[in-house]
Amino acid sequence: MESYKCCLCFTRKFVWSEAQPPADVRAAFDAHSEGWTQMTADQFRRFLAEAQGDAAVADVERVMEQALELRHRQLFHRKHFKPVFTLDDFHHYLFSEELNPPLRSQVHQDMTAPLSHYYIYTGHNSYLTGNQLSSDCSDVPIIKALQNGVRVIELDMWPNATKDNIDILHGRTLTSPVELIKCLRSIKEYAFSASPYPVIITLEDHLTPDLQAKVAEMVIETFGDMLYYPDSESPKEFLSPEALKKRIIISTKPPKEYLEAKNVKENDGDTKKVQESNEAWGMEVPDLQTELECSDKDEDAVDDGGDDDVDDDDQKVRQSSPLEYKRLITIRAGKPKGHITEALKVDQEKVRRLSLSEQELAKAAASYGADLIRFTQRNLLRIYPKGTRFTSSNYNPFVGWIHGAQMVAFNMQGHGRSLWLMHGFYKANGGCGYVKKPDFLLSTGSNNEVFDPKAILPVKKTLKVKVYMGDGWRMDFKKTHFDPYSPPDFYTRVGIAGVPADTTMKKTKAIEDNWMPAWDEEFVFPLTVPELAVLRIEVHEYDMSEKDDFAGQNCLPVSELKPGIRAVPLLDHKGMKFKSVKLLMRFEFA
Repeated sequence: MESYKCCLCFTRKFVWSEAQPPADVRAAFDAHSEGWTQMTADQFRRFLAEAQGDAAVADVERVMEQALELRHRQLFHRKHFKPVFTLDDFHHYLFSEELNPPLRSQVHQDMTAPLSHYYIYTGHNSYLTGNQLSSDCSDVPIIKALQNGVRVIELDMWPNATKDNIDILHGRTLTSPVELIKCLRSIKEYAFSASPYPVIITLEDHLTPDLQAKVAEMVIETFGDMLYYPDSESPKEFLSPEALKKRIIISTKPPKEYLEAKNVKENDGDTKKVQESNEAWGMEVPDLQTELECSDKDEDAVDDGGDDDVDDDDQKVRQSSPLEYKRLITIRAGKPKGHITEALKVDQEKVRRLSLSEQELAKAAASYGADLIRFTQRNLLRIYPKGTRFTSSNYNPFVGWIHGAQMVAFNMQGHGRSLWLMHGFYKANGGCGYVKKPDFLLSTGSNNEVFDPKAILPVKKTLKVKVYMGDGWRMDFKKTHFDPYSPPDFYTRVGIAGVPADTTMKKTKAIEDNWMPAWDEEFVFPLTVPELAVLRIEVHEYDMSEKDDFAGQNCLPVSELKPGIRAVPLLDHKGMKFKSVKLLMRFEFA
């Protein structure tokens, strides 16, 4: 029983009890235990194979032992008797995210194709700790990104104050610098902490030739044998993630010009006025059509082109760059010059990387979608946030993904729904940071035709999602966190992010005054492009008088969902997993 104060002199009391196993769980237990009150290892093995699609589980008895140990908080002694499940044990196993997760955890895709055949987990201005104008630069967000599986790190290189060393900072802003060597050493230490597949460092180069030579010396000395050197200046095809395992790759524009930093003048504006989103969990993700319609309205946005940004008014031609520096560049980059169709021309003799802003992508997608897809079948396409995203917000990544863009660069230090989608998408393929692109984006027809993102497609697969119940909030939050006068009123939002035809959000009813809500509601999602779909899950607490409170979220790649009844852990608005909060859900494909 819990008590809540009301109107100073009154107390409201609420009785709560453990939620009972849902009807589907009881039915599964009865069916596979053959009507008995206990389920044996053989019966549990049959349940895993028939209902969960987990026929490959080798040591079923050990799984049962682990479930019993977790439930009863004591070691199971196999010497005395074989493990059996009661209904409550069976329910506890199903509700264990450790033993019954919703996703596959191993790398299972072919990793021997060229890099251009993969989506690559990509960061933007990876060194920033906060907003784009005045936050500190540090190696800490780089370390965090690598620990989360990010495979592309961006560094903006500028001369330091005395012009004798290299700093990393966001140029022409009030961001405080961090030394390049510190960032390089952190990359070396943490590059493969989450994934063995290659880390790509994209460099924005604003250096003189003598400092470029110093960069080459630092990079070679720091990474040693980890550094991959290209066999030729213009390779005809990229190597595969498998061939580049445990290697560091440098990508930047071949150096020709040097751009001096403009002095940032003191101004009347207060950079502290930079505001984050007014919602704790971020604004709703714009759909693809909205992104395309808004592209023409952003023509005046400040360009933030990353490693390819060179302003003609400020460039100063210098002597040719040192050979050692040029040799480091494995993936040569560039920005479009002239018409977009010229930039997207495919050269069969060499491969390269092209960078487009989110607005440039939207404009190109509106008229030249087929050219984008043909380009990305052999070459790399990097998309970066528009320059007006001062608060380190992000955009809809599906605009790039549906057109084959491998490097959809995000501000990883921010938070919000777009970033949740990015994190969720890259949980695929064991979270290794490389996700194989669907075959339809890599194939070309007999008449050179490619996939049309605007085409009306038939439903390829239907996903049924059932939300049974939730638990863990009472362990992770104070009893008055959501409502000072009563237990919370939770509801769940469930939906799909993907191509426009598949994108939708639905929600359950709100369960009043209950820390362990049982919704038992099912939703059906017809999918035309299931290969790119991401399942969105959010829990909120209904508030009649104010904005609903955020209570957890998760995003899961639909192609990786394990069928059956699964425990889904929930994360906070920054993407960190709660200690105890989780949902019990069922996934079924038709």
